[in-house]
Amino acid sequence: MRQFEKYCTTGFNSYEDFKENFKVTVPENFNFVYDVVDVLASEKPDKRALLWTNQKGRARTFTFKDIAELSKRAANMFTAEGIKKGDKVMVILKRHCEFWIVLMALHRIGATAIPATHLLTKKDIVYRNNAADVKMIIATSDDNLKEQVELAEGESPTLQVKMLVGRRRKGWLNFRDEMEKYGTDFPRPTGDAATANEDIMLLYFTSGTTGMPKMVAHDFTYPLGHIVTAVYWHNVDPDGAHLTIADTGWAKSAWGKLYGQWLGETCIFVYDMDKFVPADVLQKICDYKVTTFCAPPTMYRYFIKEDLTKYDLSNLKYATIAGEPLNPEVYHQFYNATGLKLKEIYGQTEMVVTIGNFLWMEPRPGSMGKPNPCYDIDLVSDSGEPCATGETGEIVVRTGGGVPVGMFKGYYRDEERTKNTWYDDMYHTGDVAWRDEDGYYWYVGRTDDIIKSSGYRIGPFEVESALMEHPAVLETAITGVPHPERGQIVKATIVLAKGYAPSEELKRALQEHVKKTTAPYKYPREIEFVEEMPKTISGKIRRVELREQDAKKSRK
Repeated sequence: MRQFEKYCTTGFNSYEDFKENFKVTVPENFNFVYDVVDVLASEKPDKRALLWTNQKGRARTFTFKDIAELSKRAANMFTAEGIKKGDKVMVILKRHCEFWIVLMALHRIGATAIPATHLLTKKDIVYRNNAADVKMIIATSDDNLKEQVELAEGESPTLQVKMLVGRRRKGWLNFRDEMEKYGTDFPRPTGDAATANEDIMLLYFTSGTTGMPKMVAHDFTYPLGHIVTAVYWHNVDPDGAHLTIADTGWAKSAWGKLYGQWLGETCIFVYDMDKFVPADVLQKICDYKVTTFCAPPTMYRYFIKEDLTKYDLSNLKYATIAGEPLNPEVYHQFYNATGLKLKEIYGQTEMVVTIGNFLWMEPRPGSMGKPNPCYDIDLVSDSGEPCATGETGEIVVRTGGGVPVGMFKGYYRDEERTKNTWYDDMYHTGDVAWRDEDGYYWYVGRTDDIIKSSGYRIGPFEVESALMEHPAVLETAITGVPHPERGQIVKATIVLAKGYAPSEELKRALQEHVKKTTAPYKYPREIEFVEEMPKTISGKIRRVELREQDAKKSRK
């Protein structure tokens, strides 16, 4: 029996069976590190938990016993520095192996972990420190992050402890030096010091299109929501290794590099890289016999431009995709090269996998799939009415029958924002889709990404998918730009594939291609060729930045 089987029903033979009968049982006072990691450390102490490597060729393997003991040492260390239940600790560790030890240690104490990206500046750090009352920062010594933290310190009255992983620095505790002082005896807290299911385990700062980042609060039951993520979407192999390409500063790392994977008892493979180089990642998949893999569409787009015949991918049994909608052309090219059918999903930092192409399902290229059994998903019109088959509407989660496991508690310290998105027993995602006659959902775009041109509502994804079918296009993003007569027109920002150069002739060819591939009125009336797209560290194209750039140009 794998760990996840203790907490849910199993044994399904179809999606319909899964949808009807899958249930998660949440025990009283569940704590992932005590109830999963320590149990595995006791029952299967030598089983691989984490296989870490970096760009310099270093590699380390950690068993579940290692993770348990090291996290107990770290918990003793943090406790000695004054960290207690409920304290906020910001963790900025890139893909360093210490991230897993630190998070498990904070779970032991009941402190709230705030994973964050190493690209933060002084302004970002000051905002986060004060918004969440951060008491401690544990940071990588790489790059200039430590200097940014020091600049922020004078404007961060709650910050008391700074600790570095890596090189030593004056004014900072050194993680490895301090760890050596402490033992591996850390009993599970009882009484008031014990964690409760409703306590905040994780806080994620997530940016919207306007305003400062929101604080998404997840409680201690959150890991159980990722049973669906790892077991029924990633299809993790208990005897294999799973790689999700995500920096630990983003919620996607909790989806693919931690909770569900260990509930499924697979080994988490980590490639600690500073820059994504497609050939290097492919070689790591071969060398370390990765069995299940997940990445955003951006990275698959680069993979299919490589000569995949040079790589022995025979151990890779399952490939999944998340972060942005999957263009059908990428799906088909990857399938032709590997024989693997990419399984796409939809979700947000506020939730776990919400809609997906789960086991038993035949993926429809470009479709997000069908609802997670734990989530009551619907599409609603602007007036809040349910949408009919084929009708475009906003994706909502109905919570009148109960809040599903893995869903957030709300936006921390922002009751107004929570009420603006979660009201009348319905959480509004801000994403627009339509549903076909077989129950598959198809993404259209964010509500603020929808282009309104001459009375038409145009979703960017369908135009992007049409352009991706052209061999000249490596990446593209569709946005709307103001137009005095049409309201908006469709604009395509394009990164060209190797061997192609920008030209007016190519623009016209791409426009004609879109007219033939989808409805003619959707073609991009404006095309801009760029060397690279603005992206988040997790690989998502920042359309909001493209719109801001266009707005600045229009004002000149």
